[in-house]
Amino acid sequence: MSISPFLRSPFTDITGGMISHQLLGRCQLEEARYMECLEAYGLERGKVKCSHLFGDFHECQTMTKQFKRFVAMRNERDKQIAEGKLKGDEKYVNPRVDSF
Repeated sequence: MSISPFLRSPFTDITGGMISHQLLGRCQLEEARYMECLEAYGLERGKVKCSHLFGDFHECQTMTKQFKRFVAMRNERDKQIAEGKLKGDEKYVNPRVDSF
């Protein structure tokens, strides 16, 4: 994992923000917390001390838990349809507006 460039120049300072989530990314807060922690502890100690923040940032980027939850709910619905518990219009009912 490379945090800073080997050779630093004004060009690397200008283009450094292109590979971060700070411009318009939805993971801005998680990335900022992780980078602040790395800055406080240094790269080597920070990898260990800030691993929980990296986990939050990685989840924000990849959304693996959200996707697994979606697959589990879809599988449960398909199971209930196969068992005959859900029929007709109840098969694909959208959640209520305030349920999120």
